[in-house]
Amino acid sequence: MYMVPQAASAADPLDGEPSKAELDAIEREIPLILAEVELLDAEIITLDRPLSELDVRRLRRAARRVLAARRELANRGGHLGVSA
Repeated sequence: MYMVPQAASAADPLDGEPSKAELDAIEREIPLILAEVELLDAEIITLDRPLSELDVRRLRRAARRVLAARRELANRGGHLGVSA
């Protein structure tokens, strides 16, 4: 049986629940998260077939949205949460 060290559990009184600051950070990153999901969806669609012109446009549009969301988040002083 795995036991959580007492110091770690005492330091986190909410038992793993996100803090208000973490929830606020997630809220700020929602546009980026949604853009990344859209890009992932576009990439998944193209896995089992050759790329059509529509697929290429969909991928480019989704990639531009991810870049725009990252730029907007960076301009607002947000943390991207990933190293690119």
